[in-house]
Amino acid sequence: MTNQIISQLVADWRMAGIEEGDMLLVHSNLNRTLRRIARLGGNVSPKVVLESFLIALGKSGTLLLPLFNFDFPKGVRFDIRNSPSHMGVFTEVGRLWPGAVRTGHPIYSFSVIGKEAEMFRGLKNFSGYGQNSPFGILHRHGGKIGGLDLPDQNSMTFYHYVEESLDVPYRYHKTFTGQYIDEIGVESTQTFGLFVRNIEQGVITHVDPMGEILWKKKLYTGCRPKEGSGLRVISAPKMFDEVAMILNEGRAKGLLYEIQ
Repeated sequence: MTNQIISQLVADWRMAGIEEGDMLLVHSNLNRTLRRIARLGGNVSPKVVLESFLIALGKSGTLLLPLFNFDFPKGVRFDIRNSPSHMGVFTEVGRLWPGAVRTGHPIYSFSVIGKEAEMFRGLKNFSGYGQNSPFGILHRHGGKIGGLDLPDQNSMTFYHYVEESLDVPYRYHKTFTGQYIDEIGVESTQTFGLFVRNIEQGVITHVDPMGEILWKKKLYTGCRPKEGSGLRVISAPKMFDEVAMILNEGRAKGLLYEIQ
């Protein structure tokens, strides 16, 4: 039964726009998918879902899962070997997956599984959304981004990569310093950066309207959150170009951010 369910999930993911050999970043809320597996009588486990994504990508594909952890700015020591993901049980399964490679930013790290995982080994990008971050690699390699049962507002961090690339005026570069334990257990004081919104100016992230533009232009394929499989997929380069156009035209307010 579990094999049949995995086969169905693979078909759903491919229908949404995943192809064999893709480099794919997935943001996810698994609740509805797991309930669906339960109704079908399968093994209700995030491992089943992760396996289905890996099968959909094939041996030539690469899966990225966000392991974002927001404790470092609060003074909590980051351990690349052990610090958990704050992005849910699915990403924790990905963190512990055999052969997974974890990238080194203490706030915006990723688990990378598959053919190109070694490309990310040792990656210790200074800025969470910078050009040498996993977002930049995904962009340059023509990767894709998937959102499973989550609105843009709660998933598409790639927007901030585009914003940093164009150095938008409503965000600024901020540094965070803390204790960092590396892959071999050595602890040191490290400093990392983020391109953060200007809270003092009342800037709030507000990207769902931009998501509607991506749907209207048919750059998203698949299903909206809570409909069908719940998975939508977009090309990272195409998303970059569309968002960059909005930024260059001075139309970001109301589409990517608001002033509160």
